[in-house]
Amino acid sequence: MTDKSGEMELFVRAVGLGSFSSAARALSLTPSAVSKAVGRLEDRLGVQLLDRSTRSIRLTVEGQVYYRECLRLVGEIDELERTLGARRNLPHGRLRVNSSVPIARQHLLPILPEFLQRYPAIELDLSMSDEVVDLIDSRADVAVRIGPLQDSALRARKILDFRRIVVASPAYLARHGIPQRPADLASHNCLGFNLKSSLNEWPFVKDGRSFALPVSGNFCANNGDSLREFVLSGVGIARLASFMIGDDIREGRLVTLLDDYHPNDTLSVFAVFFQQKYMPARIRCFVDFLVERLGQIPEKFSPAPSAALHAEAVVGISAA
Repeated sequence: MTDKSGEMELFVRAVGLGSFSSAARALSLTPSAVSKAVGRLEDRLGVQLLDRSTRSIRLTVEGQVYYRECLRLVGEIDELERTLGARRNLPHGRLRVNSSVPIARQHLLPILPEFLQRYPAIELDLSMSDEVVDLIDSRADVAVRIGPLQDSALRARKILDFRRIVVASPAYLARHGIPQRPADLASHNCLGFNLKSSLNEWPFVKDGRSFALPVSGNFCANNGDSLREFVLSGVGIARLASFMIGDDIREGRLVTLLDDYHPNDTLSVFAVFFQQKYMPARIRCFVDFLVERLGQIPEKFSPAPSAALHAEAVVGISAA
């Protein structure tokens, strides 16, 4: 394969500077290399472009025609490279984002209009799924995921931290009582996820020892929104992310349980994307935006009430 554009540039430089040696100095080459490149160009075209002497070069008639076209083409190539270089730093194009359903509803959807106003040349394509997606299979540029990074081919930036909290509705507790210790959950309807079994092994701490307690119930789902709806309806107990249920707790629709037994049940949300030498500006600015807007979100509810207050709430419901 011949380097046509490179030979054209050498030809233009040589003509513009008046000699092969001047072109060679400008391009950090040898005069012989410039002369051979122009010779290859003439052989390929089948015409003589330059009349050569020991001191100078002069365009032939054919060379004049070719030189004018080369000036135009080399200029267009330079302009194209300048344009692409500028666009590389200007966020633009289609950005495909995949996020879990509750994170998207609670955190992304409220702020994405602001992102699109800030970067109007970006076309945002959002998919929501609680399944862990493959970036290639899903054709996603960025995935918003919960938990640590598993694939070394990917990069991740932490967006926010959240707690997972065991909760139930006051109506459920009025009918079934309040679990006082983790072992009490064996007699309660604990709602779970059908994504992987480890999500239904709830972590607790007792006497300084950490342990995972398997739980079970009569309903499971592949997303936290469904579990939240069933817990609000009084079907059972669930362990849900604080960003999903903060308002429910603050407004009394849900009650936190066993708080003393799971003080460090914390996970992080990450923006995950492929490692790239030249990161597209649309990906870089989106991840920066998420960190900027979501990185300092506080919990949406006050500290959980005491067990005594829980009991008072249940007694009040029972008496009603």
